[in-house]
Amino acid sequence: MTQNFDLVLSGGTVCLPAGETKTDIGVVGGRIAAIGTLGAAKSAQTIDCTGLHIMPGVIDSHVHFREPGLTHKEDISTGTLAAIAGGVTTIFEMPNTEPLTITAETHRDKMQRAQGRAWCDYAFYMGGCDGNAHYLHELERLAGCSGVKVFMGSSTGALLAAEDETILKIMQSGSRRLCLHAEDEARLVARKSIATDSQDVKTHPEWRDAECALLAVKRAVALGRKSGRRLHFLHVTSADEMAFLAAHKDIATVETTPQHLTLFAPDCYERIGTRAQMNPPIRTREHRDALWAAINSGVVDTLGSDHAPHTLDEKAKTYPASPSGMPGVQTMLPVMLNHVHEGRLSLMRLVDLLAHGPQRVYGICGKGRIAAGYDADFAVVDLKAARKITNRWIKSKCGWTPYDGMQVTGWCVGTVLRGQVAMWDDEITLKRPLGTPARFEETLIESTITGAENVTPPAHTCCG
Repeated sequence: MTQNFDLVLSGGTVCLPAGETKTDIGVVGGRIAAIGTLGAAKSAQTIDCTGLHIMPGVIDSHVHFREPGLTHKEDISTGTLAAIAGGVTTIFEMPNTEPLTITAETHRDKMQRAQGRAWCDYAFYMGGCDGNAHYLHELERLAGCSGVKVFMGSSTGALLAAEDETILKIMQSGSRRLCLHAEDEARLVARKSIATDSQDVKTHPEWRDAECALLAVKRAVALGRKSGRRLHFLHVTSADEMAFLAAHKDIATVETTPQHLTLFAPDCYERIGTRAQMNPPIRTREHRDALWAAINSGVVDTLGSDHAPHTLDEKAKTYPASPSGMPGVQTMLPVMLNHVHEGRLSLMRLVDLLAHGPQRVYGICGKGRIAAGYDADFAVVDLKAARKITNRWIKSKCGWTPYDGMQVTGWCVGTVLRGQVAMWDDEITLKRPLGTPARFEETLIESTITGAENVTPPAHTCCG
């Protein structure tokens, strides 16, 4: 019997778990129904992908959209539109928003705000702090929760868990892999005068130095072993951290970012000033080279954009009053495809970092690989396309990118979300947002939270 498909992608080179294979993909009901030669199949829509590569849709497990309610900030609509434009089909948003995502009520408010406004699929982190540590084991199992995020050092927003006692309480309350922004708060406070006295953004990696990051990573690993908790270290930036974490891969997984793999100090600060400012900082070439070594030795498990789209007016403030963070959800794939073109990693290694790795680390259901029964999420890329990244291309509300003017080889020509062609040739083709919550192995049955709906931790217990 000839199967009828909703969509067939024909003749492309498909990035399957076993490797790259020229074949066809058939989609029914938003899921992958067949992989193989489908020339005789009937389909409501067929797209000839000859000469193109078909990757799993990118999972960006690290974005900051800053919603709700502030018109000058990113929101779920503009942020996910930028994601779709860049081949990203799923995003996980961080909890340092306004208000903080630290209760069941604030999480469900985010979920409600995303309905009918998100252009790609989504999930939200729960922020861990002293005030909610006693029931994080319940909060982490809410539907649509990607896990718990802990800020060991102060960054953008007021979420902070700096003391070992608090971090241990958080680790002991729950079982999902705990995500960490690892900078040592005591060292940050002690060294802040480096930044305030100089008012020069080039001192940013001196203030928030590699030792600051390493101290926090070592503390977290020791506490993780004491509590038996799995850990995921976000935006790891230094040679020191990578060398240490390579010896602790039994409990620790690792993320780094395209920014830290592409930019380097002092060049980036001299060229674009505070637009290169982020936490942890962009460091020197030596640290960047160490990150690439960690990519190629397998220490790094995932890439995240750390998308933090402050406006140019905000970034123009005198350092260190200028906010840290830069947009990246739309540029992550083309920047990394250019690294593939330049021979720094293979396409299949990139697929692992952007799709297979997040699926493994977070236990995502039905996403992250091209396999029968999985969601039909694809990034269709032209590895030979030479393009220039420009501010005009950016869909994010901030309207700028640190890569403005960068020439790249490798471009996402199409994004498919659960079988719907969402973007093709830089045009958004969806008529309306179709994003839905991502599902996780550990949250398939949502917990019943008793008495936790409106509990807001006292400000002093989670704010520095």
